[in-house]
This record gives sequence, C-alpha cells and structure tokens, in this order.
Amino acid sequence: MARGQQKIQSQQKNAKKQAGQKKKQGHDQKAAAKAALIYTCTVCRTRMPDPKTFKQHFESKHPKTPLPPELADVQA
Repeated sequence: MARGQQKIQSQQKNAKKQAGQKKKQGHDQKAAAKAALIYTCTVCRTRMPDPKTFKQHFESKHPKTPLPPELADVQA
C-alpha cells in the first residue's frame, strides 16, 4: 500500500482545487446588479440604483406626475 498516502493527498488536493473553482464561479454579476437596484419608480416600475438617477428618471419620463416625497430633498 505504498500508494495509499499519495492517493489521500491527491484527493485532498483535488477537493481543494474543486472548491476554489466553485468559489470562482459562484459570483454572479447579474444577481449582484439586480440586488443593487433598490429604488423602484412608482409609475412605470423601473428600478434604479440610487436616488439621483431615480429623480432624473422621474423628471424626464414623468414630468406631469408629482414628485414622490422621498425624492423631494434629493439633489439631481
């Protein structure tokens, strides 16, 4: 059984390598981008990442609709 110890070491090395590969693949940019979109337009349900962009969107796309109260103090 001279190969026994080498086999165990090889299996451990392979398991570590597989875990590294899985970790590298685990980051999903699409899901991360979706999670970053936290502001939702009340009129058209479009999602935006920050209040500045949200206010610009609201002023350009929905000029006749009154501004939501959460956007009143935001500087665009």
